[in-house]
Amino acid sequence: MKDAFIAADFGGSSGRIIAGCFTGNRLELNEIHRFKNGPVSMGGSVFWDFPYLFAELKTGLHKALLQGYNILSIGIDTWGVDFGLIDKNGQLVSNPFCYRDPATQPYPDSFFETVDRKEHYAVNGTQVMPINTLFRLMAIRDNSPWMLDAAEHLLFTPDLFAFYLTGVPVNEYCIASTSELLDATTRSWDTELIESCGFPTRIFGKIVPPGTVTGYLTPEIMAEIGAQGKIPVVAVASHDTASAVFAVNRGDSNEAFLSSGTWSLLGALISNPVLTEKAMVAGFTNEGAADYNIRFLQNITGLWILQRLVLQWEKEGIFPGYDQLISEAFKSNCKAVINVDSPEFSNPSDMQSAIVAHCKNNGLDVPHTQADFMMTVCRSLANRYKQGIEALNSLLPSPAKKLVIMGGGSKNRLLTELTAQITGLEVITGPVEATAIGNILMQAKTHGLDITNISLN
Repeated sequence: MKDAFIAADFGGSSGRIIAGCFTGNRLELNEIHRFKNGPVSMGGSVFWDFPYLFAELKTGLHKALLQGYNILSIGIDTWGVDFGLIDKNGQLVSNPFCYRDPATQPYPDSFFETVDRKEHYAVNGTQVMPINTLFRLMAIRDNSPWMLDAAEHLLFTPDLFAFYLTGVPVNEYCIASTSELLDATTRSWDTELIESCGFPTRIFGKIVPPGTVTGYLTPEIMAEIGAQGKIPVVAVASHDTASAVFAVNRGDSNEAFLSSGTWSLLGALISNPVLTEKAMVAGFTNEGAADYNIRFLQNITGLWILQRLVLQWEKEGIFPGYDQLISEAFKSNCKAVINVDSPEFSNPSDMQSAIVAHCKNNGLDVPHTQADFMMTVCRSLANRYKQGIEALNSLLPSPAKKLVIMGGGSKNRLLTELTAQITGLEVITGPVEATAIGNILMQAKTHGLDITNISLN
């Protein structure tokens, strides 16, 4: 059998179970299992199908064992802000809401009718977005208070998976930091805020740092996947971007990062939070990183717009594939630059029509071909990255001169070339599977391996 660390990497559109094996200073990755993910609309709300995702996780673990891997440990990373509520019997109170559910939209405005924005940011340091955990809890408090009454634990998505593997409820620091409920300086729950919002304090449990062994697979899970012995679950830097940054960060103070997936997260790694009014106005958030550092970044709508276009074209049987479409898009003369962060692109039923309407309403070039749409999305993202870099540089001690792009977007030649051209930065494409790599490296570090000079095969 071959020793392996297993990364369960859940994204907004797909999930992956990946085995990482070390031979000397070389890390070899093997994708064991891949499956689709996506929001599910039901009864006027939007959810994640957690039972399905948990079943796919167990399927991936079983496949790893069948392929002859000796599982040393398991680490789980996901998107941020979303969570599940667990009752006293260990059952989900409800399928977790998806951050694209519209119920949270009015809450930021109503919240700041009575709360001073500057004072709030000076404690939490979080970019205010309707999707944040704070506002989801407000929507639950007002619309479904019985859910909070029944809850014993609030567990963010990676913590939720870990709980059903081990039976141990904890909150990992990096994922908790996306909630707008943490004190950014102390790295602990902002209990004053929690109590003022009327949330039950009992549901906010222990916060653990990345690299903590939180528990071991239960006998029931071991039997179900066909495992023997003891398999630990490690709380990695469990927000997917935190794991990705852990994989690529080289300690270069002139280097910014861009995690390019369903969301684009653009920022830099710093030691202490920036909690100034200038940072607040610029829309920056202070999120947790490995070693209790700070990922100082902006959350930007990313490949979501393109993913929705591709989904439409696939349903219509007219999608030519990414490689061909990108090649054709290089020839497009469409000059439209849309506001990728506009709410109209959050979750429209028809993304193509939404883009056309936006362009017509704002006097922009209207894309007609698929290549035009690809060019419009990529040019618009690159322009948004330029705005983000300019704002970031105004807040850092020294400006970023290089940009490391990691994740799925690093494969998009059009996007990377436009980003380099429009931002004027040296663009370095990091590994597509940076998140899984960071996940595995944290497990290896916890296991006692020296990861300082690891290279990929």
